[in-house]
Amino acid sequence: MSDAPRRLDVAVRRGEITVENDVALSAPLFAGLEPEAAETLIASMKVIDLGRGDVLFHEGEPGDRLYVVRDGKIKLGRRSNDGRENLLAVLGPGEMFGELSLFDPGPRTATATVVADAVVLELGHQELITWLADKPGVAQHLLQSLARRLRRTNEALADLVFSDVPGRVAKALLDLSTRFGVEVDEGIRVAHDLTQEELAQLVGASRETVNKALADFAARGWVRREGRAVVLLDVDRLERRAR
Repeated sequence: MSDAPRRLDVAVRRGEITVENDVALSAPLFAGLEPEAAETLIASMKVIDLGRGDVLFHEGEPGDRLYVVRDGKIKLGRRSNDGRENLLAVLGPGEMFGELSLFDPGPRTATATVVADAVVLELGHQELITWLADKPGVAQHLLQSLARRLRRTNEALADLVFSDVPGRVAKALLDLSTRFGVEVDEGIRVAHDLTQEELAQLVGASRETVNKALADFAARGWVRREGRAVVLLDVDRLERRAR
């Protein structure tokens, strides 16, 4: 990735979503809605096709839109003045981001970049406000989502202070497995689609230190590395190491 990510043209479509079995409906935005109401809301959203490396928005840009991931993976990251990047989260299908700017309008606090070819649904500020006026119960689910995100942020800060790098690596792998993991004969295969550098940014450590921890896990028979994927062979040991 370049030091200065650029915003790329993306394909936008409307009205081409089938609501039935749509994974996007698991997002907090749709929680508690009747099927007909969910269909109305999802039909009002833009569908945006993105390729790996595309930037949906930059840190510091005005924010007035909410996004739901329908397919693929999106990473949220911040960049320091000297060019270092911290990866805040990796989001997949059914997860939502950008809602903070709708409740507290202001500059974006992170850059959203595509990790794996993605399709996202976009809802503007005015459309959401109009929707909440008619369906106030949705606001409760959105606020609960924000509260969970704040709790995860607090946990991440505590990990940086109190956990060593191998412990943070183990916890990151387990977290990724809950959202992207698929059970296989040997354990859980996690196709995270992250480069070694991106995985290190997610853990908050150097690539060399994270690779050393992964190599140690592999030598102990806890994991097997497969490019931009990893197979968790001993989840119990990883959970104990993550504590």
